[in-house]
Amino acid sequence: MKNSDFAPQNATSKTGEIDPKALFRIGYGLYVVSARENGQDNGMIANAVVQVTNSPNRIAVTLNKESLTAEMILHTGVMTVSCLTVNAPYAVFERFGLQSGRTVSKFEGFAARRTANGTQIPAEHINAFFSLSVEQTVDLDTHYMFICSLTEAQVLEDAPTMTYDYYYAQVKPKKQAAAKKGYICRICGYVFEGDPLPEDFICPLCKHGAADFEPL
Repeated sequence: MKNSDFAPQNATSKTGEIDPKALFRIGYGLYVVSARENGQDNGMIANAVVQVTNSPNRIAVTLNKESLTAEMILHTGVMTVSCLTVNAPYAVFERFGLQSGRTVSKFEGFAARRTANGTQIPAEHINAFFSLSVEQTVDLDTHYMFICSLTEAQVLEDAPTMTYDYYYAQVKPKKQAAAKKGYICRICGYVFEGDPLPEDFICPLCKHGAADFEPL
């Protein structure tokens, strides 16, 4: 079968044109990536987690360089990824995605358990976890891609893994109508007031760029 068999008839494309919205068609799950360094536990929400090989098992996890979790993993080479289920409430995303471990203790007062590699993971609303050891770190300018080997993996329940589409449609609170001009982050809901949005703007909460913002 040729690739052309999948193309609609009379389809045309403009060579070199890039529509950033096309990238949102890539499917993503949502995960809590946790780390531990010098007695401090931390974790963050991530979606760029993928199994890249199965013989040997290799998992790639990509995190923003500015995040404390990425910094801790860079130093220790150890992390655990927890797969959030569709039952995870918005409070989980507020705790692990909308605040920094540099200013708050994210696991304090939160139901959690400790894995064999020493990191903490949520005790609820996850259907599996896998602990990882970093084999290689790739510098992607704004992010680190950690290529990891698997050291532990457990299935905990059968509820489906939450996808970004499900989170956006069913979990994240809907934005309120705003009189002011501005842009809202599709990832975390941060609002930038003003117009236009600078092309190099970085969300202060989730660290995503201007391509992930839309007009209010």
